[in-house]
Amino acid sequence: MPPMRRRSTYLKGPMILRGKQIPQETTDARLLKEQDHADWLHADPWRVMRIQAEFVEGFGALAELGPAISVFGSARTPEEDPYYQDARKIGELLAKKNLAVITGGGPGIMEAANRGAVEGGGTSVGLGIELPHEQGMNKWVDLGINFRYFFARKTMFIKYSLGFIVLPGGFGTMDELFEALTLVQTHKIKQFPIILVDPGYWGGLLEWLKQTMVSAGTISPGDLDLIYLVETPEEAVEIVEEYCVQEIERVRAEFEK
Repeated sequence: MPPMRRRSTYLKGPMILRGKQIPQETTDARLLKEQDHADWLHADPWRVMRIQAEFVEGFGALAELGPAISVFGSARTPEEDPYYQDARKIGELLAKKNLAVITGGGPGIMEAANRGAVEGGGTSVGLGIELPHEQGMNKWVDLGINFRYFFARKTMFIKYSLGFIVLPGGFGTMDELFEALTLVQTHKIKQFPIILVDPGYWGGLLEWLKQTMVSAGTISPGDLDLIYLVETPEEAVEIVEEYCVQEIERVRAEFEK
């Protein structure tokens, strides 16, 4: 079998293109090229402007929020559920520590944490997302922003939080959890506490990570140290306070200048 011929490589911003993906003209040539139709007005350029607007709106709304913690969990959790009460208590305790509470703005665990923040005299923030099956912002949100794009919303959670507290939830909760773990593991953000509440819910997942992923070498044993597992709201908030005290003081000092 003859050796494979080395293919040409074309760099286009952050992209690497080879073979048939290599364009016939450069990006700036296409930008300056005379347009003989208006189809481009309805395609990606305007979508980019919309994405940009979401980032600008989010940054503008949250830039002066101050120290905050994001709380995640299921939108399906009813008020009478113990997890709802745990999230409500977490929101209240964070507020009493002068920490804003950020959630996805929806019902269930999110509503509970926002409610606790209000009851604790703190700032309650909701970062909503446009979905076909989920209702809008819960009534306990003081500052709410609704996003079209998940990636813009995720950026706000990461950028304006000093840590994550994660209660039992579904795919959306898992998505936020592993996104944060990946960013910390790859040093894209400073290491901050990622706290799971309730060993009964999360214990099986952590055991699987240890027995399967660590054993297979797909993650390092030390990667599991990025996760704290606690039983009570008080333990979760205590870790946040201990872990973030220096960062909290730095952020507050910035806002007091």
